[in-house]
Amino acid sequence: MNQSPDTLTIRQPDDWHVHLRDGDMLQSVAAFTARQFARAIVMPNLSPPVSTTAAAKAYHERILVALKQDLNLQNSNFTPLMTCYLTDTTDADDIAHGFESGVFTAAKLYPANATTNSAHGVSNIANIMPVLERMADIGMPLLVHGEVTDNDVDIFDREAVFIEHILSKLVDTLPELKVVFEHITTADAVDFVNASGPNIGATITPQHLHINRNAMFQGGIRPHAYCLPVAKREQHRLALRKAATSGSAKYFLGTDSAPHEIHAKESACGCAGIFNAPFALESYATVFDEEDALDKLEAFASENGPNFYGLPLNEGKVTLLRSAIAVPQLIEVGGTKIVPFHAGQKLNWQIVE
Repeated sequence: MNQSPDTLTIRQPDDWHVHLRDGDMLQSVAAFTARQFARAIVMPNLSPPVSTTAAAKAYHERILVALKQDLNLQNSNFTPLMTCYLTDTTDADDIAHGFESGVFTAAKLYPANATTNSAHGVSNIANIMPVLERMADIGMPLLVHGEVTDNDVDIFDREAVFIEHILSKLVDTLPELKVVFEHITTADAVDFVNASGPNIGATITPQHLHINRNAMFQGGIRPHAYCLPVAKREQHRLALRKAATSGSAKYFLGTDSAPHEIHAKESACGCAGIFNAPFALESYATVFDEEDALDKLEAFASENGPNFYGLPLNEGKVTLLRSAIAVPQLIEVGGTKIVPFHAGQKLNWQIVE
């Protein structure tokens, strides 16, 4: 890392959690991730979900085709890393073959109906224990959307209850299983990760570092601040900022960028998800600067993730300049209109082209 008061050069980062969608939306948004990151863990919650090795191969090819159609990215070395959507009937042999052949990088656990396109998710973790045992044996990481979906559990408590009732027991039962606790949102999650062994890591999004739950209700309902897991109280945001900027190797960058067209967000039943890909690294840099921790950004963005997954560090570099950049109110690509995170605001850092 090279740092001066006004510039910061770091190893090119990776995004360890992103939604690229499919079809027209994939064509519209994939380039934003590929411009900033060398690799990205791509979420499998399509409709139908990416739940087999064959489906992952086909989706991987669609991503590459979408990127090749962008004239500015035809020489891009961006690598999408594919994940398997776990269901109650997942075939352990198929995902083991997919992992060992390099098609899958990890498998994703969505509790049924926890978030967008998760209706096919796991209804009870006991149903997939043979699959998880196989994953532990071959070193395949498990990525966890850490929320329970019980109707009697308040939405702001679902992460904490998931830790108590499911995740802590899973880790005790299969301590050799590598687990990424994705998009953590609470001090409870930070405490759990800090107290766990080296096989437990966590991703943190830019939105959960910038906003608390008040953002959804400032002057009225703010659908573009709504994501799942939902933003929590200020005490939790501060705990996440402390964790991300601590220098701990357990935490790494995962945007959870989740695009929806503007009409799908601004509706009677708006979709969960925040589209942060266009200014993701700038958003993180602003947080690390505010926390006087710019010297910790490279590890969080570019080193901790590859080290956890056992992948090589990127050779390329990216330089950020301390200079205000205005985030547009709306991004329109290929007829798709999406409101980005920080819309209408200014960030204090920008990437030098």
